[in-house]
Amino acid sequence: QVQVVESGGGLVQPGGSLKLSCAASGIIFSIAPMAWYRQAPGKQRELVATITSGSRTSYADSVNGRFTISRDNAKNTVYLTMNSLKPEDTAVYFCNTVPPRDGYWGQGTQVTVSS
Repeated sequence: QVQVVESGGGLVQPGGSLKLSCAASGIIFSIAPMAWYRQAPGKQRELVATITSGSRTSYADSVNGRFTISRDNAKNTVYLTMNSLKPEDTAVYFCNTVPPRDGYWGQGTQVTVSS
């Protein structure tokens, strides 16, 4: 059974930093391309960053240069390091495969950027 658990969110001031973690089980993690997605209130879920099994990365234009996605295959974990956070980064953040699978959505972790 697949289980995905996101953690590390919280309230942070503009310009601050957070590091999110995503622990996955039940997936052949080491070969799965993974991604972080986010959904802001009243908006559709959007792709934030992706990482291949070989750790090749890509980013949405809105976060490029501020966010870094990484993975530790030994721990079946994907990370998202977020710097220079802006109020528009406020959202619930999820991880999933690329493309996403319906049964792999976790509860997400709330990130709120506000002074």
